[in-house]
Amino acid sequence: MNFKHLKYFVATADTGQVSRAAKLLSISQSSVTSSVRELEAHLGTTLFERRAQGMELTKAGREFLQAARDILEKIEAARQIDQSSSEINGTLTLAASYTVIGYFLPYHLGRLTQLYPGIDIQVVELNRQSIEEQLLQAHIDMAVALTSNIQRDGIETVTLLKSPRRLWVPAGHAFNTGPEVSLARIAQEPYIMLTVDEAAHSSMKYWNRHNASPNIKLRTSSVEAVRSLVANGQGITILSDMVYRPWSLEGRRIEIVQTDVDIPTMDVGLASNKTKVATPAMKAVKTYFTNTFLSPKLQF
Repeated sequence: MNFKHLKYFVATADTGQVSRAAKLLSISQSSVTSSVRELEAHLGTTLFERRAQGMELTKAGREFLQAARDILEKIEAARQIDQSSSEINGTLTLAASYTVIGYFLPYHLGRLTQLYPGIDIQVVELNRQSIEEQLLQAHIDMAVALTSNIQRDGIETVTLLKSPRRLWVPAGHAFNTGPEVSLARIAQEPYIMLTVDEAAHSSMKYWNRHNASPNIKLRTSSVEAVRSLVANGQGITILSDMVYRPWSLEGRRIEIVQTDVDIPTMDVGLASNKTKVATPAMKAVKTYFTNTFLSPKLQF
């Protein structure tokens, strides 16, 4: 195994297609394909299911993805030890939604503090509507939000991460042993509906598109409540990989099952006012995120 294997694997996982990964990395599709196959052979497991719509991570692939990210991030951090831009100063007000603050942003705030100690990043938690309003009124500088939910004209978005949505079930559930599960079968089970960050609205859009409706047992704004309820056999749910954890607070196992329909990803990225002149601090933060997620900068 080498670092190139990890880089190509992560790019394929993030984009969902070999062709997109190859374009992102500026290499041939055959190079990506052969690298992924070599990695699978080295690990002795299948990391992707090859489907007509693209590459989907297997359970082993999802578990390995975080390890691969950690390795690449540590390498990049080591490369940037002497590259901190202390000459960039200023205050930046950064808004983020509940899900982003809880499951995406903390690590990157730490990295930004290391790289740009002169930038005072003030984080505020806002919902999507407030983020849009305050960006347009120039009350905040930037936002890290669910870009798949942004609706207002005048706001520019850059998607950094597309997190697949999958079915969560408790250990031992019948769906664990069968093939891909249809929404019709899911609708026969009690369903736990997450409501925070417009999750319920996003869910109903794809349910309605497939002329199906979940059997909602409970609605909650707490991801941890959903996790515990699913783990304890009180219902099932469909949520994104970004908020997935295999264990509930009580130590009960949660499994992920693939559905037989194409469920939209949860997209996380940057949002800013199109007309606002970017300060050096804003440019630095945007550069950090785009380099981290969108640039094939690690060369081995």
